[in-house]
Amino acid sequence: MELNGEQLIAAPIPDVWRGLNDIDVLAKSIPGCEEISRVSPEEIHAKVMFKIGPVRARFSGKLLLSDVIPEQACSMAFEGSGGAAGFAKGRSRVELKLVDGGTLVSYTTEASIGGKLGQIGGRLISASAKKIADDFFQKFAKELGGEVIPLQSAAED
Repeated sequence: MELNGEQLIAAPIPDVWRGLNDIDVLAKSIPGCEEISRVSPEEIHAKVMFKIGPVRARFSGKLLLSDVIPEQACSMAFEGSGGAAGFAKGRSRVELKLVDGGTLVSYTTEASIGGKLGQIGGRLISASAKKIADDFFQKFAKELGGEVIPLQSAAED
């Protein structure tokens, strides 16, 4: 599964970068987040409750940061297990760019899933993942005291 997108957040890059690295902000922003902890500067562990189609499960996972360029970009490798519901693992890249109105956050994600989740249709999984990402950015922007600004097609050049 691939998920790519852009979100314009009405906040300056330093605030967005700090928020993306603040586990308290992330805990309030990640839909279904029950627990999150930083194990080291590069490793974060989390427990999250997800409902994707007919499957509802609590996932435990870890996120490893790499290729970190402060206030610009980072890469993440992630893996999580939801017991009988299945597993997910993959890589993501996040980039921040200064634009009129705030910070443009671009992300690309490649993930593989298995178990019961792997049996759900790709279209349903993609739609659920997109909704989770959109919900995250709405909550994240609110935590920063701003909002997500709708992108117009001309702004996506």
